[in-house]
Amino acid sequence: MLFDHCAICKQCCHVEDGYPSLEVTLNKEETVRLGSVCMDRNCQHLGSNGCTLGDEKPFGCTLYPLSYNPQKRAFFYDTDCPLMPEYISQLESKTSEASQHLAVVSKTIRLLEKRDPSFLQRNFEVDKDYFELKRLPSQTITQRSSK
Repeated sequence: MLFDHCAICKQCCHVEDGYPSLEVTLNKEETVRLGSVCMDRNCQHLGSNGCTLGDEKPFGCTLYPLSYNPQKRAFFYDTDCPLMPEYISQLESKTSEASQHLAVVSKTIRLLEKRDPSFLQRNFEVDKDYFELKRLPSQTITQRSSK
């Protein structure tokens, strides 16, 4: 499975020495539930098998390795994520894990555009400052949602 590698890699839940802490962007509901999530070196919710929050993890974490630019309505990805070559390849199949992930995050983004649009912009600002982003080939939320 594509995302099984995440529990081994954990790169996205770790801040390398010499880099500033990363404050995970939270939407309104997550802020009420979690308060804040800040990674000084390792995320406080990182366990031996990956994220201990499971389905309750912040949307910014669920979205990763993708990032969403609400102004361009386009997806980008972190070029440092080792999953991305396989993720991009899997997008050719509508039933793949990558396609399912993209469909789920697209649906959540559509809801957030109505409920908490400022979150989407704040999250993208953090992502573009922190990650090396590249546009996801030929994928936008409008293309995805029309299929």
